[in-house]
Amino acid sequence: MSFVPDFSTIVQFAIATFIITITPGPDMTLFLGRALSQGKWAGIACMSGAMTGIVIHTTLVAVGLSALLVASPTAFWTLKIGGAGYLVWLAIQAVRHGSAFNPDSSQTAPASFAKNWATGLGINLLNPKIILFFMTFLPQFVTPGDPNAPGQLFFLGMMFIVEALPFTVAMILVADSLASLLRRSQVVTRVVDYLFAGVFSAFAVKILTTQAR
Repeated sequence: MSFVPDFSTIVQFAIATFIITITPGPDMTLFLGRALSQGKWAGIACMSGAMTGIVIHTTLVAVGLSALLVASPTAFWTLKIGGAGYLVWLAIQAVRHGSAFNPDSSQTAPASFAKNWATGLGINLLNPKIILFFMTFLPQFVTPGDPNAPGQLFFLGMMFIVEALPFTVAMILVADSLASLLRRSQVVTRVVDYLFAGVFSAFAVKILTTQAR
């Protein structure tokens, strides 16, 4: 099949994907935070949204639109501000509504699957580092000028999702199993709330310092 890279390329890509998957990022922070506060299905919903974002990023790279976005300083700056602002908003939410870890806060209804999915999609699409990553990472595994390159890029993007899923789901399930332990101590839950808020804020700063070139 012309859209499938050769075996050596697939092996190299699989190794690179594993290393990238185990590297913490705002997506994983969101998945684990929602799994801890609202349960595994909330974490999986956020993960599904982010994976949908990866499909979109892969498609944009395959057709060349991401290069146009990064080539425009104004568009890239707008994306950075939007992404950083979204992470700061999530940080504020973690502090303000962190009592979701507390079983006594039943008056706060958990977000629906669709809402958590949209949150995961938003944090993925508004992260310029992901655009840069897919622009610089995926093309390394195809031959320039190959007429089958778009199909191979899309294949590798889907392979990235398939390989990342088992590890990500495992992390979410572990977080869900630890949630009951965290709920027993309000002090620990507030520490976790501020920890996630700090991580989101740190990623916001990293996004603002991202350079298009």
